[in-house]
Formats: sequence, structure tokens, C-alpha cells
Amino acid sequence: MDNFEKHGLNEDDFGAKTGIVSAFDAFPKSKPQYVTQTSGGGKWTVAMLLISSIFMWTELGRWWRGIEAHTFAVERGVGHDMQINLDIVVKMHCDDLHVNVQDASGDRILAADKLAREATTWSQWVDEKGMHKLGKNENGQLDTGLGWHSKHDEGFGEEHVHDIIALTQRRAKWARTPRPRGKPDSCRMFGSMDLNKVQGDFHITARGHGYMGMGQHLDHDKFNFSHIISEMSYGPYYPSLVNPLDRTVNSAIVHFHKFQYYLSVVPTVYLANRRIVNTNQYAVTEHSKTISDHQIPGIFFKYDIEPILLSVEESRDGFLSFVIKIVNIFSGVMVAGHWGFTLSDWIREVIGKRRRSNGGVGVLGNKHGFDE
Repeated sequence: MDNFEKHGLNEDDFGAKTGIVSAFDAFPKSKPQYVTQTSGGGKWTVAMLLISSIFMWTELGRWWRGIEAHTFAVERGVGHDMQINLDIVVKMHCDDLHVNVQDASGDRILAADKLAREATTWSQWVDEKGMHKLGKNENGQLDTGLGWHSKHDEGFGEEHVHDIIALTQRRAKWARTPRPRGKPDSCRMFGSMDLNKVQGDFHITARGHGYMGMGQHLDHDKFNFSHIISEMSYGPYYPSLVNPLDRTVNSAIVHFHKFQYYLSVVPTVYLANRRIVNTNQYAVTEHSKTISDHQIPGIFFKYDIEPILLSVEESRDGFLSFVIKIVNIFSGVMVAGHWGFTLSDWIREVIGKRRRSNGGVGVLGNKHGFDE
């Protein structure tokens, strides 16, 4: 032991310091006096912290939004009934309009008996540019003082499943028709109808045209099938959900004008946070044209029910899995940063040696010796 002290060695530096367990420590450690701090290492440390923060923030956002899985399957069971929700304004008087539904089973439904009709003014629904100017409040109801703005228009991004389910929790109630300003020149028809869940046609035509015995023949000069669609949906009525035909404004160029909408309806189920919302989505193709006086003008919705079911499920990893991913991200960045720092330090050292060997001054002078 005296020999250790003579050579300046400390016996406490050898063996376990705090106990037997510490002797099995496999992680190397260096004393502070053996560690050199460099500007290059500091730069790499800042870069690694920045990259780690970006990756962790991205992972946090992905975990918070969850993962959406879209699955197509054949619809189970047989559905016999389907609800249609409609809110439309036609630039004609209510008494001059005829509404009818006819499906593939042969049933004819006088939709006029199930839809509410109220007189209104066209100028209250569109602005000078012909755009829909009525908005919706936080309850999904029409509001004449808002102007039509949705979350998507204001830059909130695309709605996710949990957002859709939250919107469906709002109270479903039809908005009141604004009090007419001036003499009414249009008709608002709105409400819900229960129809057969088969292919069908929904027609809005003029009184006395298209069907025999449906009222007195209307003068052709009164035809004007310009219309505004504020709601067109299938399934339970959720006024806060935006559908493809919502906010549609179409103007008739002449009296004999025919508007045709071809809709393909797909039953849809949203699942998130143990909540289920059954609704329908649809794709639409619009075709408008001027017709002769031998044809029937009006607004025609032809819908077809697809035999598939779209399931959109939102899932989210557990908190423990999220923490493990964060640890893996930070560890991976640290390991990659350590290798990057080691490689850059080695390259810098090699370049420095070459510079010293080519142009450096040694003990005996430069590489060619001292000048005589």
C-alpha cells in the first residue's frame, strides 16, 4: 500500500465506492477534469436539442390527433328506411311549386305534405355577387347576421373524426326563416322525410307540369327555378356537418331551365372515444341545361344507395406507448448526434494534420529545412 502512495496513487480510486452493487456499473464515466468542452460540441448539442424538439412536437401532434382508419365493407343487415333532410329556397311563390318523390319500389310521396313552406325574399339569401350570405351560429342554425364561414374556410384545417362526433352532439333544430324584407318573391322549403332506402328521384317542378291532376297549369312566364341549397343530407339530421351540396347557389338563365343532381350515397359510420355516429356521405354530379318548351323544367335529385359501408375509426396509442416513443426519439437523436460529432471531429483532425505536414514549421524549420 505504501508503494501506491509513493507513486501518487489513491487507493480510493480502485474498487467499489458506495457498495457492492456499484461495482457492476457498466456505464463509463469520466471525471470533470478529463472532459474538454468545445464550441463544436456545443453546436452539435444545440442542433440535437432542436431536432429532438421538432420530432417530439410532431409526435405529440400525431398522438393528440390520433390515427384514422378507413374501412370498406358490405353493409350488414337490410335497412328499409332512410331520412332525407332538405333546406332549399326557390325563386318562385310557394303556391306555384310542386314537390314529389318517387323511388324504385314504385312508391310516390307527396313531399309537400312533409316539408314546411315559408315565403321569403331572394335578396336575403344571396349577396350582390350571387353568393350565399347567410351563416350558421354555434348551434348550426342559420343566422342572417353572420355570413357563411366554416372552420375549414378560416384555416382551421380538415375536420377529424372526434370533431365530427363533437358536432353531432349539438341540438338538431331547423332555423327560422328570416322575416321578409319587402314583397316575398321566393319560397323556402325545409324539413325531413322518411323514405324507402332504395334508388329514387326527388323533383321540384311547377304547378300543373309533370304530373296529371296536380293543380292548375302555371303560366310559363312565372318559371324561375333559381335555387339556394342550405342543407341536403341523408340520415339523421346534423345541421353542423357540411355536405357537398350545402351553400349551393344556382341561377336559371331562362324560364325553361332544368337542374339535375346525381347523388351516390354511401352509408358511413364514425367511431371515436367509444362513440358511434351513423350517417351518410354522398358524391354529387351536377348537370344544368336549357330545355325546350316540350320538356319539364325544374330541379331534379336522382339518388342511388351504394351497397357498401364506410367505417372511419379514430384510434390513439396509450400514454405509456407515447412516452416510449418519445424516449426512443430522443435516444436516437442523441446516438446519431454523437456519431455525427465524432465523425466531424475526426475529419477536422485529419484536415489539421495535413495542413501541418504540408506547410507547418517543425523543430528544424519548414519542411525544406532552414533557408541558408
